[in-house]
Amino acid sequence: MSTNRRDFLGRMSHGLYGAALSSLLAADGVPQAYDLSPKSPPLPVKAKAVIQLFMNGGPSQMDLLDPKPALEKYAGQAPSRDLASQIRQVREAGGIMPSPFKFQKHGQSGIEVSELLPHLAKRVDDIAVIRSMFTTHIAHDFALFIMHTGRMIPGRPSLGSWVVYGLGSENRNLPAYVVLDDPKGLPINDIQNWQAGYLPGIYQGTRVRSEGMPLLNLKPEEEYPAGVADLSQSMLHRMDTAHKASRRHQPDLDARLSTYELAARMQMEATDALDLGKESEATKEKYGLNDPETATYGKRCLMARRLVERGVRMVQVFTEGNVWDHHNDLRKGLTYCCKKTDQPIGALLGDLKERGLLDSTLVVWGGEFGRLPIAQSPGPTAGRDHNPSGFTTWMAGGGVKGGTILGSTDEIGYKAQEDPVSVHDFNATILHQLGLDHRRLVFHREGRNERITDEYPVRILSKILS
Repeated sequence: MSTNRRDFLGRMSHGLYGAALSSLLAADGVPQAYDLSPKSPPLPVKAKAVIQLFMNGGPSQMDLLDPKPALEKYAGQAPSRDLASQIRQVREAGGIMPSPFKFQKHGQSGIEVSELLPHLAKRVDDIAVIRSMFTTHIAHDFALFIMHTGRMIPGRPSLGSWVVYGLGSENRNLPAYVVLDDPKGLPINDIQNWQAGYLPGIYQGTRVRSEGMPLLNLKPEEEYPAGVADLSQSMLHRMDTAHKASRRHQPDLDARLSTYELAARMQMEATDALDLGKESEATKEKYGLNDPETATYGKRCLMARRLVERGVRMVQVFTEGNVWDHHNDLRKGLTYCCKKTDQPIGALLGDLKERGLLDSTLVVWGGEFGRLPIAQSPGPTAGRDHNPSGFTTWMAGGGVKGGTILGSTDEIGYKAQEDPVSVHDFNATILHQLGLDHRRLVFHREGRNERITDEYPVRILSKILS
C-alpha cells in the first residue's frame, strides 16, 4: 500500500501523542510497587544509620557551643536597628545579654564548651560543631516543618521518610524509621514531624514509647497456642493477598498490608530490641538510667543504640514539647535541659565508639533555630527570644571529621557570617553520608520530581567530612 508524505506525518504525530500518553500514565496513573527491601545507594556509603537528637524549642547557641566574649563588652546596650527588627515585642526587650555560664576549651581540638555540657565536652574531639546554621522562619511550627521536611508547609515527607524511601531497611522485622518521643509530651507539630507526606505510607516513622508497652497493640489480648496463631496468620495472609490482587496499583493499600505483616514479624524482634533489661548495670548507670533527671532521655538514647545495632536506618529522639524555648529564666530552663540530656548524649557517643558503631552511625544534634543575644525582658529572670539568623548544631560519626568547627556568627552571636549553612545544606549532607544524592532522590508527583531540598541551591558540608 502506497502512502504519501501527509499520511506519513499524520500517523507519526498520532504515534508521538500515544507515546506521550503512555509515558504520563506510567508516571502518574500506574504507580510502581514500594517496599522496604534494601537498596544500593549511588554514592559511597559513609554511614548506614542516623540518630537525630532533636532539641525542640531552640537551644541558645551563645550559652552552649558558641561563646561570645563581646556580649560582656556590650552588656546592657540597646540592640542595633537590624537586631531590633527581629524582636517581636521590641518595647519590652532588654539590652545585650551576656551568657551567665562559663566556657572552657576541651580535648585536643580545644573547642570551647559551656559548663552546662560536661559530658559532651569529653567527646568534643568526636563532633563537628556547625556554628553558622540559619533558617527562614521565626515561629516554632514553621521552622520545624522547614527543618524536618525542607519547606514551611505541612504535608511533605520528613527527612527520615526520604532516607527509608532511598535506602529501604536492613532488618525486615523492625521498622526502618523509629521515633522515640518524650513521655512528658510530643514536640510542636506532634506526629507531623515524622510524616511520610506524599510518599507511600510504609516510609512513615513508627512511634515507639519508652514507658509501658513500647508498641501498642503489638500482641493480642489473648494468647493462643502456637499452631492456632500460625494458622490464623497464614489465613490472614491469604485473604490479604486475594484482596490485593483485585486492587492493584494502590500504594496506600500496599503500605497498610506491609505494616500488618511487619507488626506480625515484630512481635519477637521488637520485644528483644527494646528490652533494656539485657544491658549491664554499668551501661544503665552510664546512660543515667539510675537518676530520675536523666532516666527518660537516657533510656531513649540507649534504645536508639540498640535499634541501629539491629539495622534500623533512622532513629529520632525528641525532648518534651518545646522545652528548649527559654523566653524567661534562661539560667533555670537551660540548666534543666542540659541536665536532662547531656549525660545520656555523652554516653551514647562513647558507647557507639566503644562498640565500633560510631564510624557507621551519623549522630546529629540541634533544634529548629537558636536564640537572640539580648534579654527578652529586663531583670534577673530574663530569657532570650527566637533567632533564625544564626544558631549551632553538631554532627558526629558516619564519616564526619571530629574536633572541627564550621562557620561562625557575628561577634554577638546574632547572624551566621562565615560559611552560612542552610537547612537544605544540612539535610543534603546527611543524605550524602548515607550514599544518597539529594538531586537524584526524587519522587515523581503531579508532573514534577519532588525532593527534600526542592529547587534551592545546596552545598555538601565537605569541610567537616573525612
